[in-house]
Amino acid sequence: MGAAPAEAAAVLSQSAPHPAARKRVKPYRRRTHPDGSPAFRRAVQFLFLGLNLWMGVEFYLFVRQFETAGAAHFPRPAGVEGWLPIAGMMNLKYFLATGEFPRIHPAAFVLLTAFLAGSLLFRKSFCGWLCPVGTFSEYLWKLGRVTFHRNFHLPRWLDIGLRSFKYLLLALFVYAVGSMPVRALAEFLDSPYGLVADVKMLDFFRYMGLTAALVLGALVLASLLIQNFWCRYLCPYGALAGLAALLSPFRIRRAPDQCIDCAKCAQACPARLPVDVLLQIRSAECTGCMECVAVCPAARALEMTFVPARRAVPGWLIGAGAVGLFLGLVILAKTTGHWDSPIPDQVYRELIPRARDFAHP
Repeated sequence: MGAAPAEAAAVLSQSAPHPAARKRVKPYRRRTHPDGSPAFRRAVQFLFLGLNLWMGVEFYLFVRQFETAGAAHFPRPAGVEGWLPIAGMMNLKYFLATGEFPRIHPAAFVLLTAFLAGSLLFRKSFCGWLCPVGTFSEYLWKLGRVTFHRNFHLPRWLDIGLRSFKYLLLALFVYAVGSMPVRALAEFLDSPYGLVADVKMLDFFRYMGLTAALVLGALVLASLLIQNFWCRYLCPYGALAGLAALLSPFRIRRAPDQCIDCAKCAQACPARLPVDVLLQIRSAECTGCMECVAVCPAARALEMTFVPARRAVPGWLIGAGAVGLFLGLVILAKTTGHWDSPIPDQVYRELIPRARDFAHP
């Protein structure tokens, strides 16, 4: 009689699932080929990061030759105007209002147009594939994860509140530019301050004050601890890209009948979107980085889709399309004479040494 309870307990222990047992995964067809889009994206990211570093050095040498009264040997790389988003917005309004191509800082207008067109067509691909600040921010949080063995997530209420801040900054810039008469825009860009706005940007980093250095240091620290802190909460360019991307014909779609509910996609998403429970990713936070698609183990469970045709497309197409559009518009602008500002060296020789004296009009 005493052996019966022990025998029954043994049977129950064998039949009951162990608390640490894995959740049963439903049968699925495994992907036969790994998704190479993340490797392609990294190559594109570092290519554009290197391009921006090269332009920065070239522009520094260009400025220094006029500050030291040397001979003009170094040409001005017009691509630095990509760091003048306000000038780009001013020129966009000027073009829409007059139909005339802007004369001063035309590259800022071309690059902003490429940025918007890329977002409209290929989602927020500028942020996820081309932006050097986005690349720097991404590898900061990855460094933080290695250093601190984790990244930190803000409470949902605070996360949503801070995410709205970049849209407020965007609204402020749009209001400031939109409220300026067209004539005032032209006068601003033709003023000494407007002509050397790129030099003023360089001087901000060369002669950074204590307050600016502390703010920049705080942003770097926050980016180490929190994924994409700058891009997620503060970047007005990212806000504009996200709004444009809402109209993109490309979206990531999940097939519930193929999905095995492993949640790897949600864990891989840098924007922390709940990819594993959504049928279609419409969020303005999606950068089209393809990280979620790349980690999905089930064939055809998660794919980038061209919505009008309801057809899946390879992940690399998003990056290739963004790069092709970007380079195409730049080449078109160069060949048609709408890339370089027609500012003579003599004007630069006069204005650059006094750039720090010019106040905002």
